[in-house]
Amino acid sequence: MNFLLLECVHYLTLTIELITQPEITRRETILLLLAYNKDKPKSISEIKEIGKENGLRMIEKWNVANILSRSEGLCTKLKAGWIITSMGLEIVYGLIPNRPQSIQGISSVLSDLLEKIEDSNTKEFLKEAAFCFDSGCYRAASVLSWVGAISILYEYIVNHKLDDFNKEATRRNPKWQRAKNSDDLSRMKEKEFLDTISAISVIGKNVKQELEQCLTLRNGCSHPNSLKLGENRVASHIETLILNVYLRF
Repeated sequence: MNFLLLECVHYLTLTIELITQPEITRRETILLLLAYNKDKPKSISEIKEIGKENGLRMIEKWNVANILSRSEGLCTKLKAGWIITSMGLEIVYGLIPNRPQSIQGISSVLSDLLEKIEDSNTKEFLKEAAFCFDSGCYRAASVLSWVGAISILYEYIVNHKLDDFNKEATRRNPKWQRAKNSDDLSRMKEKEFLDTISAISVIGKNVKQELEQCLTLRNGCSHPNSLKLGENRVASHIETLILNVYLRF
């Protein structure tokens, strides 16, 4: 049985049978269980229940509290319960058998970019995009790589071109309420956002056309439909974003 971690558009393919494999340690098993619906904190009883529901009856005899407290940063305790960290997700990802290797070094390039990005939200999007691409979750990789790119563009506008942006946005739509931060920018449809930043010369006409194609693919991937994607198409999508957004801004 396979299950998907669904975090809005965040996907990471895992194999539930892993928790019953003898070579998987107890710590790794607990991380696998925490990775299920990873953004929801879980109590110890909830962790045990997920394990039992998926065939791990012996978890009732484990000292789960001790395993969690000795996780060395792979998970952390919040007020509402335990949650896996990015370090823990990397361990989980390494457990996935026979995961596809990325072509043209796409995920390697994404990983290298992490060192250059300061914004924590953008860095998280980029890391999960690399995980998804390597795992063959191409729709998710398309969405996440776009979300990271638009986040970078929002940040650039806020820090360098906010007055120009608001003037152009108001010219196009007199009802536009002046943006002060990235959340305000997200009120505008992304197609209109690309038109606006092109008009103030943040991006050129040809770049805008390429990004519009990326946006079209993102929209197709983020809604339930019969769209099928291969790694070459998604690699091209990610490469366009890398060259025109990630490495530029």
